[in-house]
Amino acid sequence: MVGLLSDIGNVRKLNEDYADYYESEKFKFYVVADGMGGHNAGEVASKIAVEATMEYIKNNVNTKEEQMGICLENAVKYANEKIYEKANSSESLSGMGTTITACLIKNNSMVVANVGDSGCFSVTKNGITKITKDHSLVQQLVDTGTITEEEAMTHPNKNIITRALGTSKFVDVDIFNIDLAGTYKFVLSTDGLTNGVTIHEIYDIVLKNDNDEACSKLVELSKVKGSRDNISVIVFGGEDRDDRNYSK
Repeated sequence: MVGLLSDIGNVRKLNEDYADYYESEKFKFYVVADGMGGHNAGEVASKIAVEATMEYIKNNVNTKEEQMGICLENAVKYANEKIYEKANSSESLSGMGTTITACLIKNNSMVVANVGDSGCFSVTKNGITKITKDHSLVQQLVDTGTITEEEAMTHPNKNIITRALGTSKFVDVDIFNIDLAGTYKFVLSTDGLTNGVTIHEIYDIVLKNDNDEACSKLVELSKVKGSRDNISVIVFGGEDRDDRNYSK
């Protein structure tokens, strides 16, 4: 069972996040996007990102010509082109963009693609690891030692991203190859979750709840802790009937 929840949050009047997944016998695909732009532009960008990547994956993942990582990277670049074209077709959508983090699983292998500051986390019995690396001003400050990870959590420029889909004709996509051995679950989320909920809190909730309950509790905790953004999270993997016994 896959858990998925997208919530408008405490403050925003519009949910500019978009999240979805697709599972078949041949492959599995999970994706979240966090849109940005005036009026409803962010909402448009994130929806295109998710739908376009999923369309590309469905049409190309089983072809011999494309390896998984190449296929996923091309899917994200395809979505970028779609958003960029849409943004340039209407003045009201000009400048719109979106983050994207996507996971593709096939033949017991997994690849992750990332642009922006939405994230992917792997959960094992021994802990939680962030797979992706944010394309953000705050992450650059952390990398240079200007601020600490703790200071990054509350930095006033935390919302400034340095890479996004749709803002230019071409985009660089980070691709990560993941070893599924020993991994219990995976979490995809927009920064509305991680702006307030710590990685340790995510681990504790995912470990102790089934996937649906984990999503609900993560969103609830984020709102209680004062999140001012939309919050979207997908939890997948694991056998739900064993969830509560995994940590024993």
